[in-house]
Amino acid sequence: MAGRIPQKFLDDLLDRLDIVDVIDRRVKLRKTGKNYSACCPFHDEKTPSFSVNPEKQFFYCFGCGAGGNAIGFVMDYEKLDFPEAVENLAQSAGLEVPREEARPGSAANSADSNKPLYESLEQSAQFYERSLRQHPAAGSAVDYLKSRGLTGEIAKAFRLGYAPPGWDNLIAACGQSEAEQERLLKCGMLIKNDRDRVYDRFRERVIFPILDQRGRVIAFGGRVLGDDKPKYLNSPETPVFHKSRELYGLYQARKYNNRLERIVVVEGYMDVIALAQHGIGYAVATLGTATSEAHLERLYRLVPEVIFCFDGDDAGRKAAFRALESALPVMQDGRQARFLFLDEGEDPDTLVRKKGRDFIEARFNGAAPLETYLFDHLSEAMDVATMDGRARLSKLAAPFLQRLPDGVFKELMYQDLARRTGIDLDSLKRLQAPPPTPEQRPTSGPVMAESELTPPPFDAPPLEDGDWEPTGQQFDEAESNAERTGPALDPRVHSAVQRLLGLTVLKPVLAKDLDTGELVDGSHEDLTLLRELANHIHENPQISSAALLGYWYGTSDGQRLADYSGRETLIEDAGLDALFTGLLDQVRNHRQAVSLNERLRALKAKPFADLDTDEKQELMAITRQLRTLKGRS
Repeated sequence: MAGRIPQKFLDDLLDRLDIVDVIDRRVKLRKTGKNYSACCPFHDEKTPSFSVNPEKQFFYCFGCGAGGNAIGFVMDYEKLDFPEAVENLAQSAGLEVPREEARPGSAANSADSNKPLYESLEQSAQFYERSLRQHPAAGSAVDYLKSRGLTGEIAKAFRLGYAPPGWDNLIAACGQSEAEQERLLKCGMLIKNDRDRVYDRFRERVIFPILDQRGRVIAFGGRVLGDDKPKYLNSPETPVFHKSRELYGLYQARKYNNRLERIVVVEGYMDVIALAQHGIGYAVATLGTATSEAHLERLYRLVPEVIFCFDGDDAGRKAAFRALESALPVMQDGRQARFLFLDEGEDPDTLVRKKGRDFIEARFNGAAPLETYLFDHLSEAMDVATMDGRARLSKLAAPFLQRLPDGVFKELMYQDLARRTGIDLDSLKRLQAPPPTPEQRPTSGPVMAESELTPPPFDAPPLEDGDWEPTGQQFDEAESNAERTGPALDPRVHSAVQRLLGLTVLKPVLAKDLDTGELVDGSHEDLTLLRELANHIHENPQISSAALLGYWYGTSDGQRLADYSGRETLIEDAGLDALFTGLLDQVRNHRQAVSLNERLRALKAKPFADLDTDEKQELMAITRQLRTLKGRS
């Protein structure tokens, strides 16, 4: 029965497993002190930086940041989704995975209703495969595939088929009953016209089955053999097929490569198959849609590098730039994107047949990195040798760089832009910062100068209420930097939030009583994630680390959670509670300091003569509180 895996079973499964055994069956471990180590299976390295902690049942790579528990390791190593990894581990432990009854409308309930569609699609695929081998009219399809240099072996690997000419071949083979025809209609294999006549969608075409990550047939593409239009025809959107999420050839790339290092995104079915025919089994193609963020998140779960290979014509260049725009929000540190443009009239299929594997792999190796392609593309319409050209480049690049997630890569991109434009890095960031919102702008009317009213700095001696007078000293507002820079966080607070995230994954009960309203305001992605994590734990108080990582697995949030929790695995359990409390106090203090500085600026916006006695007393109190908060930081 499909349904939700009970939380209690997940906890029991992890209790029975030893992560050392789970990983050692796949990667040879060596004992080093209390832990075990190995060269990381998720990136190339010569010195072991992959560590397994048997006490906490956690693994972490200090090189690439991969980390998690036994379920997370199997998900990444075996390229499985969360339920599949649980099934894999349960089988090894001699357990059967129980399922709770799915709620109406839930994903599990939907999976039950879709099972007949998968069966109809599989039957259709088998019919097309038989037709390629046996149908009297299949000679044209066989000749076409041979003319493209394909062997029977590669045709079998990609399950290529043939849709014979005629209107009802598939109906006769797989749709004899009314119920069968309804299923074939629902999964896009038949078409019903306005006179209620039902007929085959694919006729006289070479057939390319499209498989999901589990190897199930979910759709088809068909290449015409005659002069009919369109040249390529794809299945429509169905309950089991969504074009914007799927990639042709991804299942085969995972199946035939024990360790994928990179994936190349090409434009067509034949490009994928021809490259595989010549030993380049890591190509995929989108299905008539632009490369999306969802596509890229899926690819970066598998590999650290994605290469986009496009035709050099206008359509190819437009597609490449759309791919770049989709890549920017998912370019976390450690991920690479490259862009290769082939000469007009060339495609990977013809090129690999003419020049061979080594030639085209050399072209892939020479593909332009994202930063080179972005800045070169933006510079095409201007002369960057002039000040005006460099100023325009800076302005054009700003919205693209701002879409990058915070991290080292984003910082390096700004440094590259600073080098290209000759603008100082700090000035560049300041110029590109978004304008202040109306709430942040000063109020109209007479305002005091900075020197008219500035409380003493944090390190000044305490003042008695009666001794306070405005001075020319400059107030240290470092504590309010985060509030003034929008989504950016004070580095100390950001570090504390990252550690809170990591500790919460390691020991979810720590967040049981966390009031998310106490956290510093802001839209920074890690603050948002901490709120979501705490809320999820409040809703599921018995949740385990495994289920938390599984809930966010395959997203950029999930990758950060694995990274942050991996960094904390060296902390002794006895110190986790005190460390969590101390970090939370640091975040609370920062929130209070931000609030106090907001009030301080509101008071300073008024002319000094208009301040009454209470407001002056309030200024004194704010000064003392800020001094106390700084002493705690």
